[in-house]
Amino acid sequence: MKKLLSFTFVALLANGAAAAETIEMKVHGMVCGFCAQGIEKSLRKNPATSDVVVSLENKLVVVQTHDGQDFTDAALTKAIKDAGYDLKEITRSQRPIEEIRGQVRQAAK
Repeated sequence: MKKLLSFTFVALLANGAAAAETIEMKVHGMVCGFCAQGIEKSLRKNPATSDVVVSLENKLVVVQTHDGQDFTDAALTKAIKDAGYDLKEITRSQRPIEEIRGQVRQAAK
């Protein structure tokens, strides 16, 4: 499954869209740390990715892109679904990923 997710992101997400600094996704179906770790590792392999946060507890996957690079919603949806997970929502913002990471850590305490 990891190879499929990695291949899908490299192959499909190279055709970016308008710039979005932070992409937050609600992803259902992640049931263990290996699920979260696999998604994070695959996302980090994509050249458009600057940083990634995955919260199993919050069903949250966050990607920060490099300036001027982006992933289309269709490509994100296909990649997540092809890996066996259910993408429920995509939200784009300029919110710093460190802010999100801090909120995830606070919620875990």
